[in-house]
Amino acid sequence: MDASEIPYEARAELLKALAHPLRLRLVHGLLKCGCRNVSCMESSTGQSQPCISQHLAKLKAAGVVTADRVGNEVYYEVAHPGAAAVVAALMGDREEDYHHV
Repeated sequence: MDASEIPYEARAELLKALAHPLRLRLVHGLLKCGCRNVSCMESSTGQSQPCISQHLAKLKAAGVVTADRVGNEVYYEVAHPGAAAVVAALMGDREEDYHHV
């Protein structure tokens, strides 16, 4: 693949979506623990529900996470195929230890 075929824009969008400490923490938590809801994220991060929801909306808009409603709860999971590799490299983890697609 030559340089003109590499999707630089899409890769930059993933990096922009992860370029906030809380968003990186949320994605890392989803990868480590699997699918989770906002209540669980509140208790693990100490951040408010509106704050977490705002960051999850940005991650969802960038295609990094998906959301599934189950009754009154919304559960999030990492959907971007490259997110696990990027987060593993940043965090010094092994990608195969993550829950992801």
